[in-house]
Formats: sequence, structure tokens, C-alpha cells
Amino acid sequence: MSKSKLLEVKLASLLEITRAINSNAKTPELLKIYESVLRHQLNVGKLVLYTNDEGWRSVMKFGMEAAFTSAEVERYLTPMKDITLMDFDPKGELVPVQKALKQHNVEVVIPVYHKDQPLAYVLIGDLDEEQIGMGASVKHLNFIQTLTNILVVAIENKRLAKENIQQAEMKKEMEVASQMQHMLFPSELPNDSQLEIAALYIAHQDIGGDYYDFIRINEQEVAICIADVSGKGVSAALLMSNFQANMHILLSRTESLTELVRELNNKVNDTAKGERFITLFVARYNIVTRIFTYINAGHNPPLVLDSNGTVSMLKIGCTGLGMLEDLDKVKEGVVSIEPGTVIFCYTDGVVEQENEAGEEFGVKRVKEILLNKGCISADGTPSSKIKDINNFIIENVKEHKGAKEYVDDIALLVCRVF
Repeated sequence: MSKSKLLEVKLASLLEITRAINSNAKTPELLKIYESVLRHQLNVGKLVLYTNDEGWRSVMKFGMEAAFTSAEVERYLTPMKDITLMDFDPKGELVPVQKALKQHNVEVVIPVYHKDQPLAYVLIGDLDEEQIGMGASVKHLNFIQTLTNILVVAIENKRLAKENIQQAEMKKEMEVASQMQHMLFPSELPNDSQLEIAALYIAHQDIGGDYYDFIRINEQEVAICIADVSGKGVSAALLMSNFQANMHILLSRTESLTELVRELNNKVNDTAKGERFITLFVARYNIVTRIFTYINAGHNPPLVLDSNGTVSMLKIGCTGLGMLEDLDKVKEGVVSIEPGTVIFCYTDGVVEQENEAGEEFGVKRVKEILLNKGCISADGTPSSKIKDINNFIIENVKEHKGAKEYVDDIALLVCRVF
């Protein structure tokens, strides 16, 4: 083929693949054009094209096998920054990369880079040992590299576009899931002459596995709870939504917290199959008798601040739910609540939050804030609104963690009894 004719072929080939890219042709169609140009126009006989999509893999081959694994491509080819001709001198000693390439009859390696990032490698082995002179691939190396670069960039752009669409769809789905999860939390919390309750929730990811609730059982009794699923993300949120539904159903059926917790343990075992567990604090409060009955199932002990400024912890209960098949030993705690008492419930995302030095926020800081913000003044009025306690704790956690990310979901539920 004359030089002028060859130039026409190359220009026509570039035009064809550019038109295909502009018309948004699919990747298999682009690869078909690429193969046709190399095999039928330039007479390349053996070729393998590797691209990187979460690992190196062959997207096209002809005349030879794509024998390299992703790890071998990384090991043998990524050190090559420029077009490389394999000189297999039988008198010389072959280095490992030459041995590997010779074993697979590779004689030319063409790398394709974007800035410092390798996008593809073309392996060619079409040199005719019986023919004096260079094979077709060697004559057209620069053109093959140019054509491959155009093809690979187009494929990469398609992959990124698809990835962006998937990420946008996933983000939308997560936003919907987050909205649905927030619907599980009570829409209104009491703020009257008997009870003042406030809650706050911060998800480590878009959705999480922490849960709090306030439920009116009857005219005299209310229930509060806070829970935490082991793990994070969608699966934790799904388990918690199922748990919340069971909590509401079972609270309406039984007056016994012990029976409630045992039934919840069975439900968690049936759903989680031993792969996750839930820590729970649940309590019933009788507004008339002022009796507060609770079970702490492996959860962070809530803090109780009485009107005298003394802080105690609610620890009585049992192990976490889903850890054992049966809960044989369950104890109920009973507390008589005096006016002005504050009960502060939280998940471990608060106390386990580390700063840049690796120091946890800790329960001690929470106690100090509760004493500072939750006490009753000398005239009998609260020193702070309940919601301000939550906000002040979160502000302190943010200041404590500095540039560190949140390590876990955070849920706070604080209650003042009048």
C-alpha cells in the first residue's frame, strides 16, 4: 500500500471511530471498528487490549490469548511508560518481565496514559520471524497508540458517565430511604406540665441503625426507648425498621417489659440470623404513680439527674438482643421519679467519638454537661430547656472531634419529668 493510500486509510479510520463516538455508539461497536481497522486495514495479526475497570481485564483480543491476570498486568506492564519492543536475545539473560511476555508471544507493548494514570495496554505479537523487516504493528505503532487512546478515552468516559448516573440514582434512593427512616421517629414529642422530651439523631451515613421512640400506651402510661443495631448502613436500617414495627405491636399487647424484651429477642434472632444484634433501653413510666420501670438490654446506661444534682445510671436488665437464642435472665429496674428529674439516653456514637489524638468523648463529659445544663435552679425552674441539652452536647462533640469524621450514628433522647 502506498504512503498516500495508507494515510487516507488512517484518516478514514480516525473519522469513522470519531463519528461513532459522537453518535454515542456502544462500547462493543467501538471495539468492532477498532478491530476492523487493525486487522483488515493495517494487517495486525495478533493483539490483546487490556483496560482498567476496577481491575485490569481484556476487552478485546484476536490471534492470541489474553493470558495475563489483573495482578500480572499490574506487575509486568505498569512499569512501562512508553512503547516497548521486546528484544529477546537468545544469548542474553531474560529478566522476569521479558520471560512473561515471551511466554505469551508478546513482542510489542503500547501503553495508553491519561496524565500519570495508565488507562490501557495493547499487547501485539504479529512479527513474522521468517520475514526480513518489521511487522505491520511496528510500522504503525504511533497510529495504533493514537487510535487506542481515542478508543480508550471514549470507553472511560462512557464508564464514568454510567457510574455518575448510578451514583445519582443511588443518592436519590438513599435520600428516599433516609426520609422513610426519619418517618419511623415520633413526629411529636411531649412538652407540657408533666413531661418535656427532646431527641436528636445524626446518621454516620445517609441512613443508619440507631432508633429512639416515645409511645403513649394509655392515659396514665408512656414508653420511651433507644436502640442501636451493630453495624451501619442500609442493612442496619432495615433491621431497625423491622424492630420498630415489632416494638409498637408488642407494647400494645403486653404490660410486662420482661415479656416484651424476650419477644423482641426472638424477633431479632429470626430476622438477623445471628449476624447482627441490637442493644436496647426501654422503659414504661406511669405519670400518676411516678413509677419508672425499665430494662437495659446491653445498651449504654442512661443517666438520671435528680433534683438534688446527683447523677445515677440505669444499668439493670439483660444482654443485648440477638446475642442469645433465649433470654433466661432478665431483670427489671424500678425507680421512683421525683419532679425535676432528667433522664438522658444516648447511643455509643456520642461517648466513643474520638478526637485527632484518639481520645474518646466519654461518659464523664456527658455527665458534666448534664449537671451544668439539666439542673433545677434555686427558684424551682429548669436551668435549660431539654432540647438545649442535646444541642450543647452535639456542639461539644463537634468541637472535640475536630477534623475527625463521625465514627458512628448518634441518637439522643432526653426527658424531664415535672
